[in-house]
Amino acid sequence: MDTAGLPDPNPSQPDTTTAAAVDTTTAIDDPLNNPYTSLNAICHELSDLQDLATRGAWKSILDKVGHARSLNLLTKPHEHLTYLTFNVLALTKLRRPVDANQELETLLDGEDFNTPQFHYQNYPNHYPNMKGNFVPFALRWLHAYLPYSLAQRMKSLDRLYTLIDFIRSKKLKVSTNPSKDLWKRREILVLNTIISHHLSQKDFKLCLGLLNELIGICGDDDPNVLSKLGYVKMQYGDVEGAKKAFSAVEGMIGSESEVGLRNLVSRSKALMYIVDKDYVSAVREYEECIERDGMDMVAMNNKALCLMYSRDLSDAIKVLENALERVPTVALNESLVVNLCSMYELAYVNHADIKRTLNNWIARVAPDDFDSSCTRT
Repeated sequence: MDTAGLPDPNPSQPDTTTAAAVDTTTAIDDPLNNPYTSLNAICHELSDLQDLATRGAWKSILDKVGHARSLNLLTKPHEHLTYLTFNVLALTKLRRPVDANQELETLLDGEDFNTPQFHYQNYPNHYPNMKGNFVPFALRWLHAYLPYSLAQRMKSLDRLYTLIDFIRSKKLKVSTNPSKDLWKRREILVLNTIISHHLSQKDFKLCLGLLNELIGICGDDDPNVLSKLGYVKMQYGDVEGAKKAFSAVEGMIGSESEVGLRNLVSRSKALMYIVDKDYVSAVREYEECIERDGMDMVAMNNKALCLMYSRDLSDAIKVLENALERVPTVALNESLVVNLCSMYELAYVNHADIKRTLNNWIARVAPDDFDSSCTRT
């Protein structure tokens, strides 16, 4: 069976654009040597920016950055750079990569992040007795990610691999456990980004190598990484290898195992049933997931797809509509809406009117960065 396009049982790839910002918006390499006592001590109202980012209020971030700049509320070089990072992030999330890239290009002016203007010691009046580079890690990540949004995939990958080398060089220099953990998280974030890029191009062989690297970092007892490995092996045609990876995850279940792990195993089992075109059994696995966790949107979305494959469009549509009605803040994502609209197009003659109604509802409840074009109205 051609396994391309199978639903991922564990799309654990994080929302990396948000994760990069929440991870850190400063350049502190060692948490134990952090001279700042709070977020707002680092930068003017930084906690407000972090809160807006975690809530997806990207337009509000643009307003806040513009307000701070217009009133000259930012007095130190690192503060300007921190606010620029959030501005670039917000523009990226709002699908304005050209504007985001322009901010970065203006900042760098053909240089890189290692020039003297980005070092504490170049500003002794602001940073007495401080040394090192104050470029936020999030800005380095955005610099690597942005070309991908501009259809410059290879340029983005080159920068991401360069960023991995930078992270690993830092890991060799730090000595405390908090520092090692910090750079480990960053390495995992960037590796996941690279894997996501290669998966989008169906470069499964490369993904397998990178996932083995990730296992080397996270350990062979990380169920999310092993599940992703099984999924990629399945896409690559290695069914037995996929079964082995999924079995390893199932072996981690104990009597006290969390719902998340049990659902991960059930979603993997469902994938194996889908490969055999046993959609009834796959639906049963997804229903068990939903019974354990009523907000498991992966299970709901994939259950609806299996019902559609079984030519039960009516029930498939009900599953997705009920999810949107019951937990809109969790269920409202572009993949689910695309699937629902595809089902409308198959099921109804007047699908244009139905999709228009859906689009109007989305406009009222969706976060700033939701791509309403996914309704195809």
